[in-house]
Amino acid sequence: MSAPSPARLAAVDLLDQVLERGLPLSEGERLERLVPAERAAAGRLAAQVLRNLERADKILKRHLRKSPDLRVMNVLRLGCVELCAGGAAHGVVSDCVEIVARGKKTQGAKGLVNAVLRKVAADGPTEWAKLRVPRLPKWLRKPLVEAWGAEAVAGMELAHLQGAPVDLTMKGDLPEGLVGETLPTGSFRLAEQGQVSALPGFAEGAWWVQDAAAALPVKLLGDVEGLSVLDMCAAPGGKTLQLAANGARVTALDISEARLERVRENLERCGLEAELVAGDALEHQGQYDAILLDAPCSATGTIRRHPDLPHAHEGEKIFELMGLQAWMLDHALSLLKPGGKLVFATCSLIPDEGECQIEEALERHPDLRLLPLEQDWIEDHWRSDAGGLRLRPDFWAERGGLDGFYMALLTKG
Repeated sequence: MSAPSPARLAAVDLLDQVLERGLPLSEGERLERLVPAERAAAGRLAAQVLRNLERADKILKRHLRKSPDLRVMNVLRLGCVELCAGGAAHGVVSDCVEIVARGKKTQGAKGLVNAVLRKVAADGPTEWAKLRVPRLPKWLRKPLVEAWGAEAVAGMELAHLQGAPVDLTMKGDLPEGLVGETLPTGSFRLAEQGQVSALPGFAEGAWWVQDAAAALPVKLLGDVEGLSVLDMCAAPGGKTLQLAANGARVTALDISEARLERVRENLERCGLEAELVAGDALEHQGQYDAILLDAPCSATGTIRRHPDLPHAHEGEKIFELMGLQAWMLDHALSLLKPGGKLVFATCSLIPDEGECQIEEALERHPDLRLLPLEQDWIEDHWRSDAGGLRLRPDFWAERGGLDGFYMALLTKG
């Protein structure tokens, strides 16, 4: 048999690392050895399987007497999702059989994979269409239903299934040749996904990739030209680039030197400047006119673009993260000049990591105030009863959704 598609083989490896080792999709070593187009295809395939895991397992269960080895199961899942999405049966089945044939522990499953996937090719697409939208795991779905209601969560799950379009933040004018729409908040949403580095304006540093919701915390600070601004958890750097592009004197702080290197590369590509500091945010000292704290969190608001998150962990670190968020917010306030502005943000759908953090901070700090948000791009239903903005994946559903975020603008005195 011929060698399997490098993208399919890498996609199975990615599924193994998420579902067996609890590692995120972004850490795939095999991806580094692929050309950009294959790398993008492998990531898309693995993400599609994770989004449809519930459906794939229901289809496969009808043709399996017992669950096979996890890698074999992941090969079957990949084949099932591709076939039910209209993939050519010959190519999909042949590649899946060859992938298991290459492993000492899995080569005995060649006949099983061939037989099951041929059955799926025959009846899978019809059965697939009857299955419900995949649900979030119970550890996450239950608190979200309590917070936002079953109907809202169902809308989020549909957004997660559909995935996320690619949004760009412009440094200046929109380059010719980009196809998409400019959103009401100013971000540009691409009409189709593809190899980002091949798009018009990438090499010239005309833009960077940043979800439309992730671009809003900087916008809450208003005019930052000439101000000293601390981006307290800077990597991967989209907000640092925004601040620098708007004329701020930016200090980009992050605990990871490796992640800061990515920020440096994007700054250089876009012709922007910032001071990069590797260190613990809780030990950082200085005084700043404005501070942006996009605090470490469960990242549950980003599942539409990171479908590995619900499978890589079960929320076991959320309480630890909540404590860290409070400590970081308290320390950030000590670095803020009198009269300065601070934006607190988390890309979480869980109120304990957002609204509750601000309510408790206001109780701890009598001189802390929430500032009103008057920007004309803010939609009324985004406003949180606790103050600030609450964004959810089911918002802008007709446009492709938004990452889930909570953000609030604060000042002292």
